[in-house]
Amino acid sequence: MSASAFVVKVPAAESLVGDLRSRFDATAKVGVPAHITILFPFMAPDDITPVVVRQAQEALSVVPSFDFSFSGIGRFPTTTYLLASPADPFVALTTTLVKRFPAFRPYGGEHREIVPHLTVAQGDASDARVAAAEMEHRFRASPPVRTNCTTVALLEDSSGRWEDMHIFTLPRAGAL
Repeated sequence: MSASAFVVKVPAAESLVGDLRSRFDATAKVGVPAHITILFPFMAPDDITPVVVRQAQEALSVVPSFDFSFSGIGRFPTTTYLLASPADPFVALTTTLVKRFPAFRPYGGEHREIVPHLTVAQGDASDARVAAAEMEHRFRASPPVRTNCTTVALLEDSSGRWEDMHIFTLPRAGAL
């Protein structure tokens, strides 16, 4: 069954994590770019009407664009990720979408806490350890990734590859 997801793409992180994601994150092989998940799973792509897109834009319009960086490396048992900082604006994006679309909980309601992150490796504890060690080295050797969030992408995978379905522009900070 096809799925969709709201994400913040992070092209500025590709040079830091792209090769590791290609090795250790299966989603990279099906078109998912370096990103921070805002809401997954969302509705089936065939159910996303112009009304749903308008409602999502209205919900997202309450969170202004913002700058962020990655403050460290985190781990779940079979996952290595970069921790997004500040976390609050990402949590606000998720919260506003969940408020508007309450049937869709982050990660299907599996996790109580929202941890904004960019996945580097997932699925295997050994691979996650290898990726974490490599990320530690890269973090020490390179300047921090600093970028901004001005858009949220709605991705869908009905073709078997994840592709943009819609891009939502966030209001400029101070424009609310």
